[in-house]
Amino acid sequence: MDERPNPDKLLKQIQAEDAKRGKLKIFFGAVAGVGKTYAMLEHARLRKKEGIDIVVGIVETHRRPETEILLEGLEIIPLKIVSYRGIELKEFDLETALARRPTLILVDELAHSNAPGSRHAKRWQDVEELLDVGIDVYTTLNVQHCESVNDVVAQITKVIMRETVPDTFVERADEIELIDIPTEELLKRLREGKVYFGEQGELAARNFFRFGNLIALRQLALKYMSRSVETKLRVYKDIHAVSTVWKVGEHFLVCISSNPRATKIIRAAKQIASDLGAQWTVVHVEGPSAFEQKAEDKGGLTEMLRFAEKMGASTVTLSGEDVAETLISYARSKNISRIIVGKPGKPRLQELLFGSFIDRLARKCGEIDLYLISGETEEESPRMQYAPVKSFSWKGVLWALLVIGLCTAVDKLLFSHLAPANLIMV
Repeated sequence: MDERPNPDKLLKQIQAEDAKRGKLKIFFGAVAGVGKTYAMLEHARLRKKEGIDIVVGIVETHRRPETEILLEGLEIIPLKIVSYRGIELKEFDLETALARRPTLILVDELAHSNAPGSRHAKRWQDVEELLDVGIDVYTTLNVQHCESVNDVVAQITKVIMRETVPDTFVERADEIELIDIPTEELLKRLREGKVYFGEQGELAARNFFRFGNLIALRQLALKYMSRSVETKLRVYKDIHAVSTVWKVGEHFLVCISSNPRATKIIRAAKQIASDLGAQWTVVHVEGPSAFEQKAEDKGGLTEMLRFAEKMGASTVTLSGEDVAETLISYARSKNISRIIVGKPGKPRLQELLFGSFIDRLARKCGEIDLYLISGETEEESPRMQYAPVKSFSWKGVLWALLVIGLCTAVDKLLFSHLAPANLIMV
């Protein structure tokens, strides 16, 4: 009897549990000035025409006339004045928004840090509370404010972002819309004063808004969006118990061992990833005899995985009785459509006697594509953890033939003197 839960029933259950929670839509971009707030206001005006109860919690127009025009006709909650060290700061009034309880509220700049003494330290926490009481939220976010890419952004721009939003919060968004414009057009807008004014714009152009920085941040935003969509796809497949791989993205698995020659596989895979613009994961499979591995082999494996990470790969170590089955199961669970292994290096006779890992993998992989590249032998890709097979020796065969011939000659001499049973013993 199939006791697996009905996927449609499970989906309805999850939807029912989330029914009371508001929906979150993030207008996402690479940097300031790409038009996130403008796009958010345009969507809000369309929703208002549909009869949706909408209010503006806080919108930072940065004195851009074309953005300020879009605020006309929308209900705006007055900002709250917070005094801090003799300075009056204007903040989003969460208490008034909760009391007003609209269907949809606009809360700009999700990564903003609230003034000391506010109900929450971060604006994303204000948004969390609005969602918890069932209010839908539109908000904006730049990729450099996502917590997981903070170090990468600092490496690119030499600027450490102090205001970040946890990725766990971003991943819960019901919809993320990428707002993107060409880098040349963004720099043109900056020169025209449509991003920052006066000295602030000149300072931005000399530092953060360099052409190379903007290209790198734009690519980072596109990758982050791709990862977000891929996560939602995996969740959908899990809910609906879809085990087959859908080839909708470029992601491949690279199998290695602790042998130093595995670096050739990693370098080759890096080149493939760069050419395709694909994600790649380097994997090592520990078989049943992993505990017998020598210390130096384990150390070598650790070094190989570190090397792969430096080259830009994700890494993972798996365990399983059947190495081929373990690889295939992992690939399907992550919707990975390609597996790369080293070319087989065993002698043909050895493959006939003891079987081929690649043959087993090819038979099991189904809709997953299997690629062979040079660099290491089959035993090294991934390590099978079987007892080592001794090399073939003709000397042993000759000794065996000599012993058999000697026994046959002795039997011939004793044939007329011994019973058949005794001859068999010889």
